[in-house]
Amino acid sequence: MTVTSPLVVERDGAVVTVTMHRPESLNSLDVPLKLALRDAFTALDTDEDCRAIVLAGAGRAFCVGQDLKEHIELLDSGSAAPLATVREHYNPIVTGLAGMPKPVVAAVRGMAAGAGAGLAFLADFRVGGPKTGFLMAFANVGLAADTGSSWTLPRLVGHAKATELLMLAQPIGAAEAHRIGLLTTLVDDDEAVLGTAQELAAKLAAGPTVAYAQIKRELMAGATATLPELLEVEADAQHICGATNDHRDSVAAFVAKQAATFHGR
Repeated sequence: MTVTSPLVVERDGAVVTVTMHRPESLNSLDVPLKLALRDAFTALDTDEDCRAIVLAGAGRAFCVGQDLKEHIELLDSGSAAPLATVREHYNPIVTGLAGMPKPVVAAVRGMAAGAGAGLAFLADFRVGGPKTGFLMAFANVGLAADTGSSWTLPRLVGHAKATELLMLAQPIGAAEAHRIGLLTTLVDDDEAVLGTAQELAAKLAAGPTVAYAQIKRELMAGATATLPELLEVEADAQHICGATNDHRDSVAAFVAKQAATFHGR
């Protein structure tokens, strides 16, 4: 375990669990936590021992977004750019999460609001429990969306629903979040959220992680590319995957009617 207050990084085999650890403030995002998240994702991007990531929050909430006590101090100071944190901190975190070349599972126990919800939406999978909730709180404090939410939300729930969630800024409960696709998995017990997320991450870590990285690359490109451009991305992705031991060994295992074992290379 590595503790970089206010972030805890734990390893269990090829799964790394990154836990935001400011439970007294519902894991609100102050500058130290944002810097720790940015640095953790940068390090994990190239960490060959890490093949899947779980993002979690300590205590009874996942993350309620920006630390408003810290923010109001900036407003009261007369800062010329009180929202500079978007470019300085949030954008690098978003880039690191969105471009992470390995699966990311968010264990969303309790509330995920504002930038906290944005972090969850950047994960490839989201696991929640009965008390899980989402709140796109930006408009409630006179702000537009950040943390990539205006990019992720329309892709998860469609343009019209994303507009509703962002403009009306009303909380959405676990069952509805699961119904519209904000949660991948909804478990019956909040205490089971983290374990379920870690089990899913372990399953993914034992899979063809080079292929997963290329699938994520294709989906990212597909958001903006033309069809000819995307076909080139797919061809290159298949070239990369086709050269792996995982591909050759799994094809041989399939032909031999045996279970494939993947090593991520």
